[in-house]
Amino acid sequence: MTEENKKKPNPIDIHVGSRIRLRRNMLGMSQEKLGENLGITFQQIQKYEKGTNRVGASRLQAIASILGVPVAFFFEDAPGQESTAGRGFAEDASMAFAVEFCGSPEGLQLNRAFVKIADVKVRRRIIDLVKSLAADDLD
Repeated sequence: MTEENKKKPNPIDIHVGSRIRLRRNMLGMSQEKLGENLGITFQQIQKYEKGTNRVGASRLQAIASILGVPVAFFFEDAPGQESTAGRGFAEDASMAFAVEFCGSPEGLQLNRAFVKIADVKVRRRIIDLVKSLAADDLD
């Protein structure tokens, strides 16, 4: 293995790390808090999230447990995987957009606030409002 290959993170490790970061942010959990729960430093969490350090199987299981997701969550839409049968390119692009949006600061804020609204009718009215505002932007 050349020196160059040693320094470049594996695409799967980068993907798993980005999914750890996505889920941690969705929960509003800091790197420090996740590290405390695992008995490691926040710097180690940073390395996992960047893909510079590979997450071992037992550690990934512990992370999944703490973040409340199955281990498979970290591999969804991983590079090199075939699409789920029956899904077309439109669904793949839509899913990628949704994941990207949910990982953005605005998406996280909107998601956190929206799920706190207990009244289903209010949530539906908010969706209708957002759709109408989006339609106005298209005109």
